[in-house]
Amino acid sequence: MIVMETATKIRRRHLVDGESISALAREFHLSRNTVKKYLKQAEPPRYRRSEQPKPKLSEYHQRLEHWLEQDAKRPRRHRRTARGLFEDLQGEGYVGAYDSVQRAVKAWKEARGRSDASQAFVPLVFASGDAGQFDWSHEHVELGGVVQTIKLAHFRLSYSRQPFLVAYPRESQEMVFDAHDRAFAFFGGVPRRMIYDNPKTLVETVYSGKTRRFNKGFLALANHYLFEPVACTPAAGWEKGQVENQVGNIREWLFSPRPRFADFAELNDWLAQQSRRLGERAHPSEAERRIGEVFAEEQAQLRAIERPFAGYTEHPCRVSSTCTVVYDRNRYSVPGDYAGKRVSVRASAERIMVVAEGQQIAAHARHFSRGAMILDPWHYLPVLERKPGALRNGAPFLNWDLPAAIVAVKDTLLARPKGDREFVEVLLAMREHGSEVVEVACELALAHRTISAPVVLNHVHRLLCPPSPPPVSIPEQLHLKCDPLADCERYDQLRAQAPGGEP
Repeated sequence: MIVMETATKIRRRHLVDGESISALAREFHLSRNTVKKYLKQAEPPRYRRSEQPKPKLSEYHQRLEHWLEQDAKRPRRHRRTARGLFEDLQGEGYVGAYDSVQRAVKAWKEARGRSDASQAFVPLVFASGDAGQFDWSHEHVELGGVVQTIKLAHFRLSYSRQPFLVAYPRESQEMVFDAHDRAFAFFGGVPRRMIYDNPKTLVETVYSGKTRRFNKGFLALANHYLFEPVACTPAAGWEKGQVENQVGNIREWLFSPRPRFADFAELNDWLAQQSRRLGERAHPSEAERRIGEVFAEEQAQLRAIERPFAGYTEHPCRVSSTCTVVYDRNRYSVPGDYAGKRVSVRASAERIMVVAEGQQIAAHARHFSRGAMILDPWHYLPVLERKPGALRNGAPFLNWDLPAAIVAVKDTLLARPKGDREFVEVLLAMREHGSEVVEVACELALAHRTISAPVVLNHVHRLLCPPSPPPVSIPEQLHLKCDPLADCERYDQLRAQAPGGEP
């Protein structure tokens, strides 16, 4: 920039004002030859850097280009970075600097980008209600004061560009089911097609062309909502370029700087709000309209939802001797009667259900930590009937949230010999009659300062016995005028008339 300004001043002052070359050379501290060169050039001088020699990289340059050609045929996520190529070259004996490899990789990519026709794309157009696109991304948030990597599910309607976002701790199949339920509920309908990559949660086998063998569970989802699943060609993300671009935009708009939330429920509420807010942006191809306006138009073309899919994955297992089943490195309790038996664990995005012989026997909120034990104390009541001593130190009963009156009775009974067996009888009454009746019975026992299992059970039965009915008033005309008298002679007459009777 400075050279251009100097050359302009020299040409104007010599050619317009008539100043000599020697005077201009003295004033600008330049040689006379440099001043003459500026006067001859209508354009400002440009300096080009000669090709920098690569003495250490030159013998490895062919190998580096061969690796770059190989990586170009792989999916983007499997390609090596410049740092990875540098480390591989070091393994081959390269002792040069990293920046030499970095410049060579950059130059190769720029040259290939100018000459490779595969970098050119055809713009795609979608009809209203025709297609939606889906993809995952990994983002960083702070949940409950802990920085975590979340899996963010991205949906996008291809015509209106309306997005939907929902976050999970995993990319497992039950999360895919739940994400579709939420997205279609948000959109108010289902497009005719959904376009995907080829993850294992959706596609089991990739054949040549567009032929795929989809996962059975995913096919059940598609069959329920009646959309056509379309898998992209491997390493051809441009086939769902809208949602691919959305991933980068959402990361910049919503996750930079890193947001903070109490838990996933609060995070997903915020993401739903942001999905609606993004609909206020201008439509990419119809600048005079908002995305939300076009989305409202597209909703009429979406297929209506009759009911959510509510999908889950199912895994057979055996109940352990501690009355638990293991799923995703956590233990969940089941009723003690099923210890040692075969059951099925059904996992959804938020619930763990245990099924035996087609009947649900247990249900828990799903946990995503590792090594946790989620125990329901009521599942262990059959075990307590046989082993009441486990009540004192049993893990399921340590933080049992019972009504205050029942806790007071428990503390009193456990302070006595064999009091644990008595309190088990109180628990059995709770299972049979409900906690509210037993709580009142315990309050009565505490009020009378007579605390024992028989007393509590007596109060329970008295509370459950129906009250005596009120006396019925009898009309005057139904009252007897004369009280009936016993007449034994009539009985003797009836005996005589009976066959075989005495005369």
